[in-house]
Amino acid sequence: MNRVTSRIALVLFVGSVLISGTGFCAQQAPTPNKPNVWEPTIEAFEKQDKAKPPLKDAILFAGSSSIRLWDLAKYFPDLDVTNRGFGGSQIADSVHYAPRVVIKYQPRLVVFYAGDNDLAFGKKPERVAADFRAFATAVHKDLPKTRILFLSIKPSIQRWKLWDKGQKANAEIEEFCKQHGQLVYVDVAKPMLGEDGKPKLELFAKDGLHLNAKGYELWTSIVKPLLR
Repeated sequence: MNRVTSRIALVLFVGSVLISGTGFCAQQAPTPNKPNVWEPTIEAFEKQDKAKPPLKDAILFAGSSSIRLWDLAKYFPDLDVTNRGFGGSQIADSVHYAPRVVIKYQPRLVVFYAGDNDLAFGKKPERVAADFRAFATAVHKDLPKTRILFLSIKPSIQRWKLWDKGQKANAEIEEFCKQHGQLVYVDVAKPMLGEDGKPKLELFAKDGLHLNAKGYELWTSIVKPLLR
């Protein structure tokens, strides 16, 4: 095959890719952020389950460190809740591990928070929203009646420069949730902003990223009425 023929073949191939919607230009399926990093954490969850199996048809909290650090026993003492958040994770990680950290528990309700790590690692808002759609699809494939509460990506002091992107991702996810009866968009972001439009300092830990007790008290007051 000569050089001209090779170029023609390449053009035809790329054209077929664009027309078919597969290959280079297709939207890629969510890929976990170095999934092996989380394997010890997931295995630790599984050991906990063997020692004390969580109740089925209960409430599952899943997602990143904002979930992991939430003391559910303290803030929801009267509810059957399980915490399966793993810190530093992105939405794609929860998609990847959904069978082991969500679906196996057969929860009636999932409270999900993730997304700001995704933006910090350079993902575009559109991709963050797409990954959440993939998460919801993965859960509802096996658990079509399970409700999912998506807690909006929060504004934070440390990642304030990413807030515009966070708002875009939130808006797209909110619109998606409106189209599905088993999805609920929960706005925890606006109550975290002061009159100056910036994050309230009193809600954050020293790192300016994670919530402190006041922050979790706020989130609990917003979420708890939705869990009944």
